[in-house]
Amino acid sequence: MTDIKSRITLWGIEVFVAAADEGSISAAARRLEASPSGVSQQLTNLEAALGTILINRTTRPISLTPAGETFRKRALSILNEASLAKAEMAGTDMSGLRQFRLGMIEDFDADVTPRLLSDMSDDLQGCQFLLETGASHRLFDLLDTRALDMIVAADLGASADWMEVHPLMQEPFVAAVPKGLIAKDNILGQLKKLPLIQYTQRHHMGRQIAAHLARQNLTLNHRFELDSYHAIMAMVAAKAGWTILTPLGFLRARRFHQQVEMLELPFDPLTRSISLTARRDVLQDMPSEVAARLRVLLQEIIVDPAITALPWIAKDLKLL
Repeated sequence: MTDIKSRITLWGIEVFVAAADEGSISAAARRLEASPSGVSQQLTNLEAALGTILINRTTRPISLTPAGETFRKRALSILNEASLAKAEMAGTDMSGLRQFRLGMIEDFDADVTPRLLSDMSDDLQGCQFLLETGASHRLFDLLDTRALDMIVAADLGASADWMEVHPLMQEPFVAAVPKGLIAKDNILGQLKKLPLIQYTQRHHMGRQIAAHLARQNLTLNHRFELDSYHAIMAMVAAKAGWTILTPLGFLRARRFHQQVEMLELPFDPLTRSISLTARRDVLQDMPSEVAARLRVLLQEIIVDPAITALPWIAKDLKLL
C-alpha cells in the first residue's frame, strides 16, 4: 500500500501556497484556520512526495528554494483548476477564483487594461491576476496551450470547437502622415512619392496590410519595416515617410500627435476586429461579463474620443 505521506494532496498544495504568500508558518495557519503544527506537517509531507525541499524554514520570513519557486507556479495553476471545477460542478460564479491569467494585445496596455484589472479586482478579491501582453498570434498560442485563461486579441481568422468568442470592437486602418505635408487632393499620388514605413510582416497585422496593398495592385516605396508603433510614429513625425496603422496604434504614441495626422485610406477601406476569446464552458459566465466590461471601457476610452476628433472615422470604428 502506498504511504499517504508520499501522495500530493490538494490540501498540501493549498498550505504551501499560503505559506509562500504569508512568509510564515503561523500566518499561513491563521489564514487557513489550521494549527501551525498541522501546516508544518503538510509542508513536510508535500516535500517528501515531491522529493525536494520547497521552503527555507530557517529564514525570517521563510523563503522559497529554487524548486519552491518553480513549484509555486504549478501550484497556483492546480488550485485555479480546482476552483474552476468546483464552480462548474456547483453552477456558481467565479468569485472564488484564485488565479486569472489574461492575455491582452499591446494596444490596450496603457489605458484599457489597467481600468479593467482594477474593476475586476474589486469583485475577485482573493484572486491573483497574471497579465501577458503581446502580439495577437502569440496570445492565441498561449491560450491554445492553456497557459492563459482568456485573451483579448485581433481576430486572426482561426476557429476551433473549444473557442468561446465575444466580438468587442471593429476599427479601420488609416494613413498616418506628417502633419501639414499632404494636400487634400490626389492624396494617393502624394503618398506614392513618400517612403512607406510598414508595420512588420512578422505579425498578423503587418501581413494583413501587405495583402490588402497587393489586392489594390499598389506598388509603394517600401523602405522600412518596424515592429514598434512608437518607432514608426517617430519616423513619421520626423517626415521620414508615412504609415498605415489603426487608431489604436496612433493613440499609443501620444507624444507624436502634434506632428502626425490621420487620413482616410485613399483606396479601398480595410478594417480589423478585436475579440475576447476563452475556452468554452470553462469560466462559466465570466467571458461574457468581462466582454461587457470591456465594451463600456472601449466606448469611453477609445471610440468616443476618436470619433470626436475625427468624425469621418465613425462609420468604421464601432463596438460589436
